[in-house]
Amino acid sequence: MQSYLDFEKPVADLEGKIAELKSMAQTDNAVSIEEEVGRLAARADEALAEIYRKLTPWQKTQVARHPQRPHFSDYVRGLITEWTPLAGDRKFAEDAALQAGFGRFEGKPVAILGQEKGNSTETRLRHNFGMARPEGYRKAVRIMEMADRFGIPVIAFVDTAGAYPGIGAEERGQAEAIARSTEKCLELGVPNLAVIIGEGGSGGAIAIATANRVLMLENAIYSVISPEAGASILWRDAGKAQDAANNMKITATDLLGFGVIDGIIPEPTGGAHRHAAAVMGETRRAIAQFITDFADRGRLELREHRREKFLAIGSALG
Repeated sequence: MQSYLDFEKPVADLEGKIAELKSMAQTDNAVSIEEEVGRLAARADEALAEIYRKLTPWQKTQVARHPQRPHFSDYVRGLITEWTPLAGDRKFAEDAALQAGFGRFEGKPVAILGQEKGNSTETRLRHNFGMARPEGYRKAVRIMEMADRFGIPVIAFVDTAGAYPGIGAEERGQAEAIARSTEKCLELGVPNLAVIIGEGGSGGAIAIATANRVLMLENAIYSVISPEAGASILWRDAGKAQDAANNMKITATDLLGFGVIDGIIPEPTGGAHRHAAAVMGETRRAIAQFITDFADRGRLELREHRREKFLAIGSALG
């Protein structure tokens, strides 16, 4: 069942009327509804296109967080074969929020990292809403070290509001774990790609997104802090999250202009939650292009490319 965002109410109303007509037709076969359903469907499509043509940053934030938006596990199922997840950081415990392992992309071996938010109450709790603890980032380092040793490219699917800020996580060295994971990304001698598929929040995202190429889905967001947390700091009022989002430059278009990301993966009208298959296809093409572009680069060249890329962020603005 489709879940609608607040600003999608005009579409919800029209599609609700279509559902009512279809229900009436099931109880009374004499009623012809095809013409009316077609007219309402056309109006719904027009309304949806108009809404998504001029989404504000706050509305894009809501789309990026949509509960039906494809998550890490969906991308793995749709793009990766022979997926073999690995567990544990070999120091403390397993962290289900950050998934990592190996598989094949179009027949080629790849290492896969990413935050999994879950799509039900049970799975969201199990995956801690995609907010990783230190052991999650230490697991990511372990997988990246293995990939580096065997010359396997690393692909990260980023989708987190941020690293988990709990007392236990801080006691076990959350900041240090994030820093070590970021460091490992930078020193890899194999190509690494990061795709921000939903939220890219703070150091929790950067820890696995410091890559040779960083891409964002069109309606994803990427920021040093969430709009709610930013509003709490600036105005001591989380209710001003909309104002914060509209001024923080967190959209793919803004970040491409700043040089923070390298490209935008388009989403069909209505967002990835309505057109998962189409978005998977676009993501597949982007990953394939990345592997082709970086296949012949040496270890030192890859490290230098990464270094120069991140040093150059913002330089185009003068």
